[in-house]
Amino acid sequence: MSQILKIENIEKYYGNRSNLTKAIDGISFDVEEGEFVAIMGASGSGKTTLLNCISTIDRVTSGHIFVAGEDITKLKGNKLNKYRSHELGFIFQDFNLLDTLTAYENIALALSIQNTKVGDIGKRVNEVARKLDIQDVLQKYPYEMSGGQRQRVASARAIITNPKLVLADEPTGALDSKSAKMLLESFNHLNKEFKTTILMVTHDAFTASYASRVIFIKDGKVFNEIRKGNQKRKEFFDKIIDVVTLLGGDLNDAL
Repeated sequence: MSQILKIENIEKYYGNRSNLTKAIDGISFDVEEGEFVAIMGASGSGKTTLLNCISTIDRVTSGHIFVAGEDITKLKGNKLNKYRSHELGFIFQDFNLLDTLTAYENIALALSIQNTKVGDIGKRVNEVARKLDIQDVLQKYPYEMSGGQRQRVASARAIITNPKLVLADEPTGALDSKSAKMLLESFNHLNKEFKTTILMVTHDAFTASYASRVIFIKDGKVFNEIRKGNQKRKEFFDKIIDVVTLLGGDLNDAL
């Protein structure tokens, strides 16, 4: 496997000298092509800031982030726009679908931005809809869909451009347990069958148990890391809970 993501000693500060907050404190790790990695930590641990820096929503104060060998911390202008639209897929907790567009149009929009040929768009939308089992909602508007359907449409929009890396920010946070499980099974399918590389931030141990590796963050630093290996998901879940307990603090904040 080749390395898709390399985080190299990044730091992120907010505020000024009189009131400085260190959100990320020297974090380093790698993600290989085809991995499904979860980032866990309590509120305020720095995990969302980390995701924002990888997505270039935010800028690191120091350190480097490499995606497919390119240092994205140095990208500007058209190169930065190309990275966001071609190399990256992003799945938000609140879906971020356009209410005036159908599911089909929401998914196709990502291809239109890339100037994909009209003749290819329909084929690719239908293909990704089949992968995520949302063919029956393609002509519906977001308000006509369940939360789980909306999130799977958002997932389709994220992966249709064949990005090198898919970032998911609390993707099950707005879903009921049944919809959350269906979405996670979809992620699992995309990862195993299509080698989609996923980096997911979550508070939830059940959600994290679908990943192949979990990185725990505390106070802006990497606290621990565990791999699923040949363990069953239930065994991995129990192992995640053990580490969460070691994290300390309010357990409910970390789950």
